[in-house]
Amino acid sequence: MDLNKSNIKKILGIITFTLVLLALLMNMGKVQSFLVFLWGILFPFVLGGVIAFILNIPMTAIEKKLFPKGGKSARPLSLVLSILFVFALIAIVIVVVIPQLGKTFDSVSAGMADFLPEMQKWLERVFRDWDMVEAYIKSLDFDWKSWLNGVKDFALSGAGSVVSYTMSATMTVINGVMTFFIAFVFSLYILIQKETLNRQCSKVMWVFLPPKAVEKVCYVCSLSHRIFSKFITGQCLEALILGMMFVISMTIFRMPYALLVGVLIAFTALIPMVGAFIGCVVGAFLILMVNPMQAVFFVILFLVLQQIEGNLIYPHVVGNSVGLPSIWVLFAVTVGGKLMGIAGMLIFIPLMSVIYALFREWVSQRAHQKDRKQTNS
Repeated sequence: MDLNKSNIKKILGIITFTLVLLALLMNMGKVQSFLVFLWGILFPFVLGGVIAFILNIPMTAIEKKLFPKGGKSARPLSLVLSILFVFALIAIVIVVVIPQLGKTFDSVSAGMADFLPEMQKWLERVFRDWDMVEAYIKSLDFDWKSWLNGVKDFALSGAGSVVSYTMSATMTVINGVMTFFIAFVFSLYILIQKETLNRQCSKVMWVFLPPKAVEKVCYVCSLSHRIFSKFITGQCLEALILGMMFVISMTIFRMPYALLVGVLIAFTALIPMVGAFIGCVVGAFLILMVNPMQAVFFVILFLVLQQIEGNLIYPHVVGNSVGLPSIWVLFAVTVGGKLMGIAGMLIFIPLMSVIYALFREWVSQRAHQKDRKQTNS
């Protein structure tokens, strides 16, 4: 190798990179602490970006429908209407669900107090030929009513007093509120000035990156924005339709907790693949305390509505917006759930879809180039 300036520069670059990598590996604990500290600083702004992305979906739709000609007031009014829309949804859920949850807890407590002794008697009849088991069941003398009342009192007063008088919990709540406030204000700045920010980012990339790299980055960002927006919109609309189907059908069949179970399934259905089944388990348990046979019918109703939703509604509402085969959806849900919980499930499906689309395009281009070379040869 000739030791010209170019080769010396490459060798020095490799040596520098190796030394930096070794230094990082030898001080992994400090590096990890620094990354945690850095994430704590950046988290409000990352959260603000997420809030801005979500609010941008209804804001863009409102701006196009109500203010097609634009104007200075179009953006602020659209943003205010979007925020009011989101807060209205949250308020409706609070007003409808929380009082219903209180009544449900009282009903479940009363139902459990009657249901468990009946279950004990049923077990005695089933195992009457098993002397040891029967003797053990009869020896169970547990005041279910007192136990449930104790759990309720702790949930309403004991746990509340512990949280209220614990300084660490108070500081956690204050920090959380401050983080959300900073993130929310930051998201408003992003939404008000999104065109300006877009131009500034594009200008910075054109200055520091090659033209092909800029085009590739812009294409990936556009693809990601389109897939994430369609996924969030379709998932929310699909969850709303599924929840309404349960409310209407449970009301027709006079099942208890129709509104509560419908709202619960609508929220859990936002979790891909497994969410609605979580709502089914909770709903079946609530109905079981009132009427075991209706709980069985509820499970059957759930399976029927899931088939209708999965085969008819979901393909038309969400369609091929994600464009991801089922096996990769399962992979994305599993990996996302392990890494980031429920938020990971929601993020990793469109993220996996973006990676899948880019990889598919790259493979197609490589295959086309290979075929062209073989044709020319």
